[in-house]
Amino acid sequence: MSEAVRLYQYRSLLNDRVAVSATQLAQRLEISPATLKRDLAKLRDQLHVPIRYDRDQGGYLLDKASGNAELPGLWFNQDEILALVTIQQLLTQLEPGLLGDKLRPLQDRLGELMEKHGLTSRDIAKRIRIVHAGKRRVKAKEFEAVAAATVARKRLKIHHYNRQSGQTVEREVSPQRLVHYRDNWYLDAWCHLRDDLRNFSIDAIARLEVLDTAAKEVSARGIDEALGAGYGIFGGTPKAWAVLKFTKERARWVERETWHAQQESRTEADGSYVLSVPYSDDREILGDIMRFGADVEVLQPLGLRVKVQKGFLEAASRYVS
Repeated sequence: MSEAVRLYQYRSLLNDRVAVSATQLAQRLEISPATLKRDLAKLRDQLHVPIRYDRDQGGYLLDKASGNAELPGLWFNQDEILALVTIQQLLTQLEPGLLGDKLRPLQDRLGELMEKHGLTSRDIAKRIRIVHAGKRRVKAKEFEAVAAATVARKRLKIHHYNRQSGQTVEREVSPQRLVHYRDNWYLDAWCHLRDDLRNFSIDAIARLEVLDTAAKEVSARGIDEALGAGYGIFGGTPKAWAVLKFTKERARWVERETWHAQQESRTEADGSYVLSVPYSDDREILGDIMRFGADVEVLQPLGLRVKVQKGFLEAASRYVS
């Protein structure tokens, strides 16, 4: 039994008018006298629970006359409450409409606790700002259905729009996990149409239906190997390593970034920074490379270098008057 669960049980044991002896408390909670002594001290001194010893009755009880006889539902000090409210604000701003309603009961409870400690949740909200870039809108109804099916281990029938081909394909999938990546939500799932693991952007799901059929299970290791081995959101076994050389000026930023869990890097004598990352699909890494413009050079592989060169030349040709 965890300490939190045990401490909460004192509420039911001491909620009657009849005092409970130390022996009875220790037996009911299956703890030693020393643990009981520590628990009582924590309840009184840290959690401010009005437990008192009644000599006439020969046991412990709650002093309800203090006006604070109820054990708190959540036991946090001021710093912990502040941290939790900060997280709540982050989640609410991260995905407004998707998480707000679900977190409102917790927000209300935290607000009550904060007021007791002289904190105001509105002040916290004003001091935290999250800036979204490239975020695509997801309908709450679709998101909740996908999340529910993922947790309940049910299959989904989806109509998914492929932005690259411009086609919408109906598929039956077994959801494995939700992924929040670069401000957007994705679903890692086993596609029964392709008989393989696939990654689907949730905002690209036009219609969906939660089926009664149990979802096919894929191990976490299998998902990571298939969808998490390469660079970015695109899955598959890495087919090459991108070796990128950043200028000395840009290195001041990039050297502190993590592009991939297995990346390799080194700093050259001239201050430039060489970063190597594995990738299986070059679509995302191409865009990330090109956003650095003249501050990056692709050293390897040749095919990626040529694609970046072609992309810059095509972009420059649009500005030729």
